[in-house]
Amino acid sequence: ELPELIRLARRVEHVHGERASCPVGLADHLEATFQELLSHMMKEEQVLFPMLLAGKAGQARSPISLMRFEHDQHGEALARLETLTNDITPPADACNTWNALYAGLARLREDLMQHIHLENNVLFLNAERAI
Repeated sequence: ELPELIRLARRVEHVHGERASCPVGLADHLEATFQELLSHMMKEEQVLFPMLLAGKAGQARSPISLMRFEHDQHGEALARLETLTNDITPPADACNTWNALYAGLARLREDLMQHIHLENNVLFLNAERAI
């Protein structure tokens, strides 16, 4: 969903940029977050997950540590997103595009928080117990 959210954010900034409630800088923030998430997922899928599937949990300590660090960074990115968007709350007179953008951002936040929780508190803990 991030490419579409970036497109919507750019549109909202272009049309409503002069309003104090407009999340100016949101599109750039989402673009940076998108690149970070792509890199993160590539590391998981090409390095960490194959290690764990091969039963090499002991060798996965460093990648797990890096993933946890990146999860912390993703949390910081979410906090910045919330600051830019008044906790993902559109203004009362927001247009349809603005409302669609914020609905998508709320889903993104929920999905990312669930991803971080499952990996940190289930996958990584199980892998560490196997060491």
